Amino acid sequence: MSIQSTPGVYIEEISTLPASVASVETAIPAFIGHTDLAEKNGEDVRGVPTRITNMLEFEGIFGKGNPETFTITVEDNFDVAKGAGEKLASRKITANPPATASPYKLYYCLQIYFSNGGGPCYIVSVNDYVNVPVKGDSATPASILGGLEAIKAIDEPTLLVFPDVIPAVLPETVGSVYKDIYDAALSQCDILKDRFVVLDVKDVTADPFADAQNFRDNGVGISNLKYGAAYYPNLSTSLNYAYSPAVQTITHTNIYPSGAVLSEAGASNALTLGALETSDPSLYRSILAEIKKQYVTLPPSGAVAGIYARVDRQRGVWKAPANVDVRTVIGPSRKVSHDQQADLNVDATSGKSINAIRTFTGKGTLVWGARTLAGNDNEWRYIPVRRLYIFIEESVKKATEFVVFEPNDANTWLRTKTMIENFLSKLWRDGALAGAKPEEAFFVRVGLGQTMSAQDILEGRLIIEIGLAAVRPAEFIILKFSHKLQES
Repeated sequence: MSIQSTPGVYIEEISTLPASVASVETAIPAFIGHTDLAEKNGEDVRGVPTRITNMLEFEGIFGKGNPETFTITVEDNFDVAKGAGEKLASRKITANPPATASPYKLYYCLQIYFSNGGGPCYIVSVNDYVNVPVKGDSATPASILGGLEAIKAIDEPTLLVFPDVIPAVLPETVGSVYKDIYDAALSQCDILKDRFVVLDVKDVTADPFADAQNFRDNGVGISNLKYGAAYYPNLSTSLNYAYSPAVQTITHTNIYPSGAVLSEAGASNALTLGALETSDPSLYRSILAEIKKQYVTLPPSGAVAGIYARVDRQRGVWKAPANVDVRTVIGPSRKVSHDQQADLNVDATSGKSINAIRTFTGKGTLVWGARTLAGNDNEWRYIPVRRLYIFIEESVKKATEFVVFEPNDANTWLRTKTMIENFLSKLWRDGALAGAKPEEAFFVRVGLGQTMSAQDILEGRLIIEIGLAAVRPAEFIILKFSHKLQES
């Protein structure tokens, strides 16, 4: 308080309101993979975590998908002989994508992420489309592990997604492509305690149990399982392949009644699709329509990350991201039955639960699971419980930074306790915590003889103990029926 020496009126503002806890974001994914470009405002951003908010912004910095080369054929059938007033009877056009599609899925995963409700996210472009997506070394920016190391320094991301890690066509001989990466990502989550990994189960066999077993044996280790969730199978999307009209060549064949098949060297044979746009616009549009009938199959992590963001925004991070529709998809790449999901959902040996994506009559494609990889852990079995704790821990951590170097006395303890209790009370009212009354939903303890000893205070430690009764999803709905005997 200043000392007044001149007569007059002086104003002093007295702070009576406690500090507040600001909620951190809960669904800001970081996508780590390969892109066409990586240039922002004339600067190379390869290996640099870059924040974007929409698909247009992504394309302006990172370009589009890796163009596929289609096999395009045009077969014209004539009803009269050549040279005698030939007349076209029918035309058959085919446009088939390559048998081995590009392993680079980041562009498409971003499309399906935004269409499923995704918002701001980070992109770490580790290389272009020329190089194979190997795990590399954490010291090498042009590698998946290098990208993971780069995102470690950024505080905002809360989800880690690796669209390019396990394409089905990638040979297993290219290093331990996805196990080491997933293990490193889970380890980063355990160290930072502010993020969560969305994992894809490699979908390569006709047997879901075989795919699940391969993932449990070779796809992820046994540590830090509470910080990740796995999804299966791949998704048949309604997204079209990227392609370049300039490199799409066309084979044009004429067939006449005599049975002779002649490959014409005429106007449309051996031309590119781009050239055909001006020479034969009608045929160009027909071929384009056939190309757009071919759809991309993707690992589910991009769509799931978007669903996390959508559910968090509409309901809250404590709501399980399950029994929710998957948008921009035709359906799962394979059907998982009720009995098959039992093997995915619960594994007594490894505990590595896998969440199934299934199709239901009249409902469409739904995420039908909400377990972390720690499926045998009663504390951290469910995704919303783990993510709720991450959200609360990170929010309280940031809010209490003002206490550093404050006097470690009862006044500071009371201010801090009140601030945290107000925050948790709001979460309880919103439905994040279980209990009929606030004292049943949480507790906050701080003080000498409660959470701290005299030695703790001498050594500068202010210890706050927080207990939470997190709501858990109703995974199994059990209806019990019995016969009631006639009473009159």
